[in-house]
Amino acid sequence: MTLVIFDCDGVLVDSEVASNHILAERLTAWGYPVDAETAMARFTGMSMRSVEALVESETGRTLPEDFAQGYRAELSRVFDEQLQPIAGIAEVLAAHDGPRCVASSGMPFRIERSLRTTGLIDYFQDGTLFSAAMVERGKPAPDLFLHAAQQMGAAPADCVVVEDSLLGVEAGVAANMTVLGFTGGGHIRAGHDAELQARGAAHVFDDMALLPELLAAFDPSRQR
Repeated sequence: MTLVIFDCDGVLVDSEVASNHILAERLTAWGYPVDAETAMARFTGMSMRSVEALVESETGRTLPEDFAQGYRAELSRVFDEQLQPIAGIAEVLAAHDGPRCVASSGMPFRIERSLRTTGLIDYFQDGTLFSAAMVERGKPAPDLFLHAAQQMGAAPADCVVVEDSLLGVEAGVAANMTVLGFTGGGHIRAGHDAELQARGAAHVFDDMALLPELLAAFDPSRQR
């Protein structure tokens, strides 16, 4: 049976606009000028560990030890007040009767908190939330998706990944999984669909109501 692996930010919860605004503000205040649009283009899909490494390599400076902690604290405050699920995702999850899990670049507590805040947590069983903090390399490396599949007892060829980011699509393709690109989040800009396809997405869609039909059409077991 096909395992569906959902990214979290931008696929289950509409979080990328707020998170990148906060990230851009904090990086700019530290001395790395960047606006929210650029942050979304550069950092969406990356773990905070990877963002910090990139910024430090470009500046030759070390971010404060509490940079990530401060960012996450502000993010949690904003999310608790504003975070919404992606339109239609609750209905899709309620109707889906196959195995599923989450594989996100976010920290474990943030994944769970986001799903709890938006009322989606009950659609995922215990032990099915996987974070980039659990593997050595984050997206675009395939490590996280491979880890999730292994923990769920599924072969990579039997997995379908639902992703919104370019790095996430690259990671799913590198893991030899079928990848569906989602472009219905508030952060998506013109041309993103073509970029997702260029990175290897088997299909791109912008309405979660289409996902059940796509999962049936791209069921790996039917394609072999």
